[in-house]
Amino acid sequence: MAISLLIWIWVTQVDYIPGLPPTTIADLPTFFHGAGRELLHRVLEAISNANKAQCLLFTSVHELEEAAIHALTAKLPMPVYPIGPMIPYFNLQSNGICGGITNSDDDNSYFQWLDSQPRESVLYISQGSFLSVSSAQMDEIVAGIKDSGVRFLWVTRGDCSRFRDGIGEFGCLVPWCDQLKVLCHPSVGGFWTHCGWNSTCEGVYAGVPMLTCPIFWDQVLNSKLIVSDWKMGWRAMNNDHKETLVTRHEIAQIVKKFMDSKADERKELVNRAKSLQEICRKAIEKGGSAASNLADFLREIL
Repeated sequence: MAISLLIWIWVTQVDYIPGLPPTTIADLPTFFHGAGRELLHRVLEAISNANKAQCLLFTSVHELEEAAIHALTAKLPMPVYPIGPMIPYFNLQSNGICGGITNSDDDNSYFQWLDSQPRESVLYISQGSFLSVSSAQMDEIVAGIKDSGVRFLWVTRGDCSRFRDGIGEFGCLVPWCDQLKVLCHPSVGGFWTHCGWNSTCEGVYAGVPMLTCPIFWDQVLNSKLIVSDWKMGWRAMNNDHKETLVTRHEIAQIVKKFMDSKADERKELVNRAKSLQEICRKAIEKGGSAASNLADFLREIL
C-alpha cells in the first residue's frame, strides 16, 4: 500500500502553474521534493530578489517556451527578455562550419575520428561535469553502450579504465571536447545528455535528437521539455524510480533503437529536431526574437 501511494503521488499531474504544461511531480525540478528540498530556500531567495531587478534576461528562445515567457511577462513588473540560445554559435560561423560543415583541418584527434565515421552514426555522450549517476549505474550504462554496437564519442573525466575495455574502433573517449562543434558534425546523430540547460540549447541548435539522463536541479524538467513538449528525444532513464538500476540490456536496446536510421520513430525524432533547429537559428538572425530582445535590452540600459 505504501509503495502504491508513493507511485501515485510521484505520477500526479501538476496542472495549475501558469505557463507550464501539465507536469508530474517526478518531472519537477528536484528542489521541490526529496533531498533536493534542502536547496529550496535558495530558490525562493533568488525569486524574491528578482523583484528588485530592472529587467530579467533569460537564456531561452521565446518560441521554445512561449507560454512560460508570456506567463512571466504578465506576472512581473519589469521587462522580460529571452535572448537565447546563449551558446557560442558565432564560433561555428567564423570557422565555416555553421550548418554542419566541418573543418577537416581541425587538429583535434577526435574530429579526425568523427570525420572517418558514417553520417549520423555516432552517439555523443556527455553526463556533465558537476554530478553523475551512481557507480553501479555507470557500470550498466558503459556495458549497455558497448553491447549496443553503436558508434560513440564519450566525454569522460578521471579514471577511464571501465570505459576502455572492448570499445574497439567503434568508440572514442576524450576528457573534453568542443561540444557544440561536435554536435554540429555530420557524423553525430544523437546526444546522450544530462540535460543541463546549455547542453539542451546546444542540442536544439545542432538539430540532434537527444537521449535524456537527468540527475538534479532543473535537468529533470529540461528532460520533460525535450521528450514530452518538444518531442525531439527519448528518456534513457525515467525519473520516477531513481533507486532502481537500469540494466545494460535495457540501455543497449534503447540506444540501438534510438540510433536506427531506418526506424520510423527515429525519422520522426530527426524531423522534429530539424524543425526546432530552424526555429532556434531564426531567433538569432537579424529581426529574430533573440536579436530583437537583445537590442531592446540594450536600449533599456543605455
